[in-house]
Amino acid sequence: MGSARKTSKPLSQQVKRRSQLDAVVVTADQMRSIESRIFAAGMPVAALMEKVGGLIAQRIQALYPLEHCAQVGVLAGPGHNGGDALVVARELHYHGYGVQVLRPLPQAKELTEQHARYAQSLGIPFVEQLDDLKACDLVVDGLFGFGLERSLTGAIATLVDRVNTWSQPILSIDLPSGLHTDSGAILGTAVAATHTLCLGLWKLGLLQDQALAAVGKPELIDFDIPWIDITAVLGDRPSLQRITPATALAQLPLSRPLATHKYRQGHLLLIGGSQRYAGSIVLAGLGARATGVGMLSIAVPASLKSLLVNHLPEALIIACPETAAGTLAQLPEEIALPTYDAIAYGPGVTTESPNALQQLLNSDQPLVLDADGLNQLSRQGAVHSLQSRSALTVLTPHWGEFKRLFPHLARAEATAVEMAQQAAATTGGVLVLKGARTVVAGPEGSVAINPNSTPALARGGSGDVLTGLIGGLLSQGVLRHRAPEDIVQSAVWWHAQAGLFAVEAYSELGVDAVTLAQCLLPALKRYLPA
Repeated sequence: MGSARKTSKPLSQQVKRRSQLDAVVVTADQMRSIESRIFAAGMPVAALMEKVGGLIAQRIQALYPLEHCAQVGVLAGPGHNGGDALVVARELHYHGYGVQVLRPLPQAKELTEQHARYAQSLGIPFVEQLDDLKACDLVVDGLFGFGLERSLTGAIATLVDRVNTWSQPILSIDLPSGLHTDSGAILGTAVAATHTLCLGLWKLGLLQDQALAAVGKPELIDFDIPWIDITAVLGDRPSLQRITPATALAQLPLSRPLATHKYRQGHLLLIGGSQRYAGSIVLAGLGARATGVGMLSIAVPASLKSLLVNHLPEALIIACPETAAGTLAQLPEEIALPTYDAIAYGPGVTTESPNALQQLLNSDQPLVLDADGLNQLSRQGAVHSLQSRSALTVLTPHWGEFKRLFPHLARAEATAVEMAQQAAATTGGVLVLKGARTVVAGPEGSVAINPNSTPALARGGSGDVLTGLIGGLLSQGVLRHRAPEDIVQSAVWWHAQAGLFAVEAYSELGVDAVTLAQCLLPALKRYLPA
């Protein structure tokens, strides 16, 4: 007898399963392998299609109730995605929706053809022209599912482009038709969905920056893939994941021993600032403050000391020698680098003060490099020297900084995930490739993508706040022996949540960097028990 593949689970286990599923991301090949195991174990393809189609129809009824959405147009393709769409059409018809189906491509798979014949036998209208669906309240896109490789051209591309000009919402099944499953590239053209109901497991393409305009609001439809089949293909800890609230919160220092003191809660050294960019180091300090770090020391050019004391009175401000231009000349001897649990360098330093960088690279402390710290690193050609550091290095580039640091990796055909993985392997550190969907890559090949953020964060100073967050959490996490990439993932998630909270409280216009820092703790609080 074989081992049981799935049993009925109590609610707590269902919640745990959903949390686990939300973190899993797959490529097209991995999804094929997982489905192959399901079918090899005896699950009929037809039965799975019935189940998936029924779940999609239920979700459509919740999103678009009959009283507000009486007419539904269904675009059914020739493959199993089209079969799912035809099951949806039938189920919505049973529940009173007025449904019309357009099948723009011939030569469908046999199972899809069977569903089409049965739908027609029920009296569901099958139309010949796209304009016949123009009066519908909702369009369901079931043209192509995962695994599409060829660009949409000719009549089908024209059809997609025309649908995209309509005002009614579009709901895509699994992925918007025309989207590459892995890279998120638009293959010629793609449906611009209002909602995307991703089936079973999150597809990598839905988490790529270039796909976001097509995806709309994504949701996962769990059709009960046995966990044994997921781990058989992906392993017990999949190397590619989404950052979820559960995984992020697990790494945050949310509780402390009853008997402790400040030096047991992490000591972070922030280094940065200049006369030109005085505010950057203040913002990084505000980010670090929110983490509850036990001690915060900030090294700045001497002329900035009073500014920092005014904004961060609890921090120990270290006045450093400065150049005539008001930049950091060097680190004074009083700074004993081994006494700190982590160091963050870069916000506001400019590229005119590179002397401190080499001291930091030679240290044995975890080091976060951002902003001009990264630009100094690229100018000195010191990226490859990071591999020989005895301590961890965290690099936090945006796309422009990444291209300067890793010109050989910044290829147009590569995805953000691939580039971040390769950069992390090159440096032996943690690489944070910032974007609409920030990617965090660890030195052993693990990658996590932050799935929720806001364009409101595209403002000066947002990255400085993130640097402080990473530094503050890292200085505490190393004392708790947490994996550095997990700590960095938590910082990235928290930063984005603060941005989303600020948009909710104010607007996209109201998320300046100071407001962002002020929203860090309120944003976190809503995830904590009352």
